[in-house]
Amino acid sequence: MSAFFGEHGGFILASYAAALVVISGLVARAVVEHRLRRRELERLEAKGVRRRSETAA
Repeated sequence: MSAFFGEHGGFILASYAAALVVISGLVARAVVEHRLRRRELERLEAKGVRRRSETAA
């Protein structure tokens, strides 16, 4: 490992792992949030609430 990353290989790998965890968490949060908002919109549309952009011309 030291030949590839040098004497600081452990720190480099730890920083890559931390970045991977943070980015994965952000992606997961965005996916969950998207699903929650989509369900909320479906619930509102089922109640008859419509978007302002859907007004008849």
